[in-house]
Amino acid sequence: MIIYASGIINKFIITTAYPPSRIPLLLRLILTDMKNIRNIAIIAHVDHGKTTLVDKMIHAAKVFKDHEVTGELILDNNDLERERGITILSKNVAINYKDVKINVIDTPGHADFGGEVERVLNMADGVLLLVDAFEGPMPQTRFVLQKALQLGKKAIVVINKVDKPNCNPDWAHEQVFDLMCALDATEEQLDFPVLFGSAKQGWMGHDWKKPSEDITTLLDDIVKYIPEPEVPEGTTQMLVTSLDYSNYVGRIAVGRLRRGSLTANQTVALIKKDGTVQKHKIKQLFVFDGLAKKDTERVVAGDICAVVGMEGFEIGDTIADQENPESLERIAIDEPTMSMLFTINDSPFFGQEGKFVTSRHVRDRLVRELEKNLAMRMESTNSADAFMVFGRGVLHLSILIETMRREGYELQIGQPKVIIREINGVKHEPVEELTIDVPEPVSGKCIELVTRRKGVMKSMDPRNDRFILRFEIPSRGIIGLRSNILTATQGEAIMTHRFMAYEPWKGEMPGRQNGSLIAMETGMAIPYSLDNLQDRGIFFIKPGEDVYEGQVIGENNRTGDLVVNVTKTKKLTNMRASGSDDKASIAPPRQFTLEEALEYIQEDEYVEVTPKSIRLRKIFLKDHDRKKAQKEVVMA
Repeated sequence: MIIYASGIINKFIITTAYPPSRIPLLLRLILTDMKNIRNIAIIAHVDHGKTTLVDKMIHAAKVFKDHEVTGELILDNNDLERERGITILSKNVAINYKDVKINVIDTPGHADFGGEVERVLNMADGVLLLVDAFEGPMPQTRFVLQKALQLGKKAIVVINKVDKPNCNPDWAHEQVFDLMCALDATEEQLDFPVLFGSAKQGWMGHDWKKPSEDITTLLDDIVKYIPEPEVPEGTTQMLVTSLDYSNYVGRIAVGRLRRGSLTANQTVALIKKDGTVQKHKIKQLFVFDGLAKKDTERVVAGDICAVVGMEGFEIGDTIADQENPESLERIAIDEPTMSMLFTINDSPFFGQEGKFVTSRHVRDRLVRELEKNLAMRMESTNSADAFMVFGRGVLHLSILIETMRREGYELQIGQPKVIIREINGVKHEPVEELTIDVPEPVSGKCIELVTRRKGVMKSMDPRNDRFILRFEIPSRGIIGLRSNILTATQGEAIMTHRFMAYEPWKGEMPGRQNGSLIAMETGMAIPYSLDNLQDRGIFFIKPGEDVYEGQVIGENNRTGDLVVNVTKTKKLTNMRASGSDDKASIAPPRQFTLEEALEYIQEDEYVEVTPKSIRLRKIFLKDHDRKKAQKEVVMA
């Protein structure tokens, strides 16, 4: 029998074999399920406290009855996330509060992970906008909020860190309102509730001068202001917005059920990107419960669920009714702005530290990453051992490289390059908004460094004893800028940037002025040689470290590369002279992080990445090969 339920049931179409006496009860259960669900995403700038707040919400809802508080963030369970203090992968957690199920999605705050942000916002009905009471809205706040407002999401504003010295919560509140106006928010979106508090101290309230005891006020406002899921009329539809993987059941499709219902063992249609339709049987259904997934027999529209049994799906595909399949609009993702060459490690030290070293290993791993990383692209090159990988920025791609490295891969990475487009016959390049929070005395140095790289200053806002500098700068100018800014400000500058648009080519800009110090021979670096060569530049290696011919072992004090021999030992004689045996005093080497290494290298250099080492090298290891290649470039 087919029952058509409209009006208060929100036009659900239900197919059932229940006896008539059971039907009203069934409809009441469906209505209750819909009313008692809230889907909310937490968005904010990097390090404004998103993950800390979600952790406090988890504890407030008593998700873990016997949970031991260790001081570590529950959601940032990835080693890289813990080390860097940033969220890289969006995560789902379900909280039951006053008989309402709140599905919370913790999103990344960095624009480089915008692909994550955009797809998870499709699962939410509203957002928590978290803003630092001292810093106010920052570039990534603007980036993520713009995405949410364009999708018509309702926002609850949370002014966090009101316990910070010199903070100004009321000013931060005004800045958020001004930002929403600038982003063309609707009147309904501008009428947002505001809470103040400290996620770290575990309280939220409507008056920042009167701290409350806990964050239940926030949970109450979520239930009150975030709308319940809207379920349009029609048959089953679910957009696959994320994927999970299990060693037991394989790939798992995760998304929000837009309309209809799903049951275990149901046959559904999978609508692919090219419009083809495949039939699949759902083997298992899961809903989120706390931090875990709970097996269920049935999922109603509006809830976020995980589906097992779909083979060959991609993010953006639609799970639909088998009799009347209708596809949903695919997720629109901003295009990549940067490319890097990934190639196998062919240095003399290859295979000594990693387990996966062949081109097949690297290709398979990149293909697996493409399945879940929407903002990434890959193209083959003329060489079977090299692949061109496109992403949203240096951080976006360096996280992938660091993950592969920890999984046991060895590979080499070329210099990051921005993607140039031809628009109406004119060469265009990506331009970004750059914000630098810097102490007042060194602000002039930062302005000089940025303007030298074609940056144009848009504003300078004093904030206590610091300045907030805002620039528009080509993406090319940001590569390698961070290390220069930190050096010029003794590490006190805070630098953030976000992609704005493609604009006409800004012209040539100066690159790295200093050349490289290149190892002449393969062997062990001898302290005697390093000591004698210290006046030539800064070294990247320690005494006793193994080096190979063609490895970049330091930075030359002058322009141009210099080949040096650091494996030469002291000649021993039976004669002694006063002072000749003094102890060598060698300056500590300069150590690179992966991002710093990628931003540092020149066009003719690679970063060699292994599970234990990050080395810089020339593409051509032999000196005569380098000279030959240079001559060919000049002749061309």
